[in-house]
Amino acid sequence: MDLSGCFKAYDVRGRIPEELNPESVYAIGRAYAEWLKPGRVAVGRDIRLSSAELAEALVRGLTDSGVDVLDIGLCGTEGVYFATFAEGLDGGIMVTASHNPPDYNGMKFVREGSRPVSGDTGLQDIRRLAEQGQFATPGRRGAVAPLDIRARYREHLLSYLDRSRLKPLSIVSNPGNGGAGLVIDLLERDLPFEFTKVHHQPDGSFPHGVPNPMLEENRAATAEAVRAAGADFGIAFDGDFDRCFFFDEQGRFIEGYYIVGLLASVFLQRHPGASIVHDPRLTWNTLEIVAQCGGKAVQSKSGHAFIKQVMRESDAVYGGEMSAHHYFREFAYCDSGIIPWLVMAQVLSERGVPLSALIDERMQRFPASGEINRKLADQQGAIRAVRERYVPAALKVEEVDGLSVEYANWRFNLRSSNTEPLVRLNVESRGDHPLMQDKTAEILALLNTFS
Repeated sequence: MDLSGCFKAYDVRGRIPEELNPESVYAIGRAYAEWLKPGRVAVGRDIRLSSAELAEALVRGLTDSGVDVLDIGLCGTEGVYFATFAEGLDGGIMVTASHNPPDYNGMKFVREGSRPVSGDTGLQDIRRLAEQGQFATPGRRGAVAPLDIRARYREHLLSYLDRSRLKPLSIVSNPGNGGAGLVIDLLERDLPFEFTKVHHQPDGSFPHGVPNPMLEENRAATAEAVRAAGADFGIAFDGDFDRCFFFDEQGRFIEGYYIVGLLASVFLQRHPGASIVHDPRLTWNTLEIVAQCGGKAVQSKSGHAFIKQVMRESDAVYGGEMSAHHYFREFAYCDSGIIPWLVMAQVLSERGVPLSALIDERMQRFPASGEINRKLADQQGAIRAVRERYVPAALKVEEVDGLSVEYANWRFNLRSSNTEPLVRLNVESRGDHPLMQDKTAEILALLNTFS
């Protein structure tokens, strides 16, 4: 069994059935049990058409290894995180391929305390054990029991709010036929909001396309619904809703970078002097806000496993990536796609101003390119060429994650993707939109010579 194609930096993801099928998933379940030796493990699954069958094979692999399984059924990845830390379990596995095409599926793994299992913390060991297929015979077969986390999960989510101060906001929600609609429905009766629900029903055939709001073509339905409803803001999700994307009251998509700064200010108001973790791709806006609010900014390499580790080390109250992953200390330092929009609703209720008013000034102070991806024939050659051209005159150079180069009035980060054969470019400036555009075009022109 060769599983090298589907074991990625942070999770398992592959095409069905060539790379992932019940046989390989069963072996991965046995291998996870062999590696971690857990007593009790939560298993959840997303709404993909193949997820039920794969989850069944995974449960068989775990129980055949003597592990007791708590089956939480249909959920988001954060459902597995919550079940694992709230129930004091030894681990958790989510069957999901997030925003990948319909013919893909995969798994995300955590251990006790919802600590992530990634490429450098055990995932490759699990792969080797699964490929070898030599598993110990347990003294007993594990049991399977259903676990309904909904009531405790709902109460945890609501704990981020002061419901006495909420106003009757109008919110557009677009789960993209993924699983987030299940949680919107779970929370709706406890909140004074009016929801306009777009592509709301979970449907693993993805009749409106794969839920991935990072793609510009997938944003129109949410934007149009916000304008049509006269909503206060809109939210859109990927399939397993571990990311949350925002639209202001004009239907304008808001880059995740500016949401990180806004949420950082909220949590520093709640927890003065706390640490805030951010990624290196775009930084100036976050650094300024954290400094103004009296917090401590801590930089981490991009990617959930790295962010969570740095969050724990610094006991950060909040962490954010511009890719729309948001992490919370009270959520076992894990990422949630639901908590961010709840906090945003609290902010808009209390401040009485539209979302655009909270974001526009920050966008003008630090205009950014947004993440630009390029598939290049020679990634390393391209990065070397950029290094040779821009590093000699730079004021500051960092290699925490890819290449970050800083000048007095602009900076950029160029990195190879951890999950796809792409290089990713982000450029920002200090209040100079034309400069940001010019430098973005300049670097892209150099990168394109390597395509």
